[in-house]
Amino acid sequence: MKILVFDTCLDKMYVTLAQNDKILSSKVVTNKDNKYHSAFLISTIKEILKENNLTPKQIEAVGTNIGPGSFTGIRACTTVARMMAQQLDIKAVGISSLEILSHINNTDKKTIVALDARKDSAYLYLDNEIKGAVNLDEIKNILSETKDYYLITDDKLQKDLGGISYQQGEYPLGEILAHLAYKKLQESDTKWQTLKPLYIQPPGVHIAGK
Repeated sequence: MKILVFDTCLDKMYVTLAQNDKILSSKVVTNKDNKYHSAFLISTIKEILKENNLTPKQIEAVGTNIGPGSFTGIRACTTVARMMAQQLDIKAVGISSLEILSHINNTDKKTIVALDARKDSAYLYLDNEIKGAVNLDEIKNILSETKDYYLITDDKLQKDLGGISYQQGEYPLGEILAHLAYKKLQESDTKWQTLKPLYIQPPGVHIAGK
């Protein structure tokens, strides 16, 4: 099964092509010339298919990060994944950025993922579950009560919570997404209609004049 996966939710864009659980190609794209990296998603997909002598019709499944993360990025990759799956009549799966990042941990320590959710809170992934947007003080209490943990966070929260920031390392997030997608394609609903963005909390709304 040829699987195409992509992620525009985090600080870099990842596009990866796999044959079942084997990685064939992977590309990483950062923001360029004041353009958010999701603007390059379609062109990068075309590049990776061309380099592997494939057409879109030869792709048998798509997988994408569904969030949390950039609202623009979430909309971009879920929309493209749904459109491709619908038009090509292929399988589609979504994986949260929290689950993807949890696989950075290659130790036996308990995995905790906390990403900035603004308003003194973080999106928390604990015990292999998304706990929602949790107040930072509550997360600090969890960390103080948890022994031998591996905390994965971002640059902003690392200052308050410690742990490692995924933004400071070269982690194979595209490959991780591909492996998770392959696994989920075999065990969950894969209809494109069920693929939806994961909005844990609504985006901030600016009211003119206030």
